[in-house]
Amino acid sequence: MSEAMRGVTTRNAVVFIAVILGGAALYWLRGILTPLILAIFLMILIDGFARVLDHRIPGFPKRFSMPAALIISVLLFALTVYLLAENARAFVAQLIGYGPKLEAMISSTAASLGVAVPPTLGELIDRLNPTRFMGLAAQRLQNIATDGFFILIYLGFLLASRMGIKRKIVTLYPTRDERENAVEIFERIRIGIERYVWVQTVTGLMIAVSVGLLMWALGVENAFFWAFFIFLASYIPVVGGLIGTLIPPLFALLQFDGWWQAAVLFAGAQAVFFVVGNVITPRMQGASLNLDPVVVLLSLAFWAAIWGAPGAFLSSPLTVVAMVILMQFPGTRWIAVLLSWDGNPERGEQADDPSEPARPQKPPKL
Repeated sequence: MSEAMRGVTTRNAVVFIAVILGGAALYWLRGILTPLILAIFLMILIDGFARVLDHRIPGFPKRFSMPAALIISVLLFALTVYLLAENARAFVAQLIGYGPKLEAMISSTAASLGVAVPPTLGELIDRLNPTRFMGLAAQRLQNIATDGFFILIYLGFLLASRMGIKRKIVTLYPTRDERENAVEIFERIRIGIERYVWVQTVTGLMIAVSVGLLMWALGVENAFFWAFFIFLASYIPVVGGLIGTLIPPLFALLQFDGWWQAAVLFAGAQAVFFVVGNVITPRMQGASLNLDPVVVLLSLAFWAAIWGAPGAFLSSPLTVVAMVILMQFPGTRWIAVLLSWDGNPERGEQADDPSEPARPQKPPKL
């Protein structure tokens, strides 16, 4: 084996080992890193929202853009929690009323499977041991509250330290070329995250509004709650919208005496999800994030395994960040090429800032 081949093999082996060790470190430090990464993600979104107010609203005072964006973001978050709490309470009360029909469905299903003595709903609940699940749910809610508290603390400190970032860049990169390169990398990461949120918001609204109107036309109860649930679930790439469109038809079976309403809802929801997920979303992601659809799915599995639900939510932005960083080094550029949609990870540099007016695209680099 030549010296050059040995060097390439050694380099690739080092990269592979570094990925494994990095994944292990991310898993072990997930309790510390997850709130910090979520706070950084929120800070980028609030900063982008402030620039939208500054650039898109004529005459809006620039010094008030950041406070206004922060206040509106907090109000939107509080409104989301309120809507979920109010609708979830009504949903649970309604679900209790479905008990007799659920008993009948269990009996008919057991009879079709040849079960002589079908289990009752109470027996199934006892077998599932709801006390254990309630304990896990209570612990998870407590963890979410704790994480939310730390996220707010991190977010406050990050917003307070925004003014010192430019001075730190000047100190870290003394030459002008180095500073411009660093700023370009940071801008690509910021625009990539904002583009991801924009894509997921637009496609989530498409799915939620379409399925919500279909549920309203069929007379499905809690149509607004299900539409809102589908919209929130769509922020988890690939599987979020699929799960959101599968659950409402199951509850439509409980509500209606016949099955055709659930069948129509299932067919319509899957048609909407297929069109949005296989036609609209890949085009929007390919034109903005430049991530391969297979990479999106694999990154979802990877980050969900490491960080759970926050990892699933942040999987695509974190993969964009990894691709931008890996592209900067000759030894890892091949990984960035594999992560990209068209084999040209540098194409993302030409993406327009979503908070600014559109500008003509530069020709791709050859």
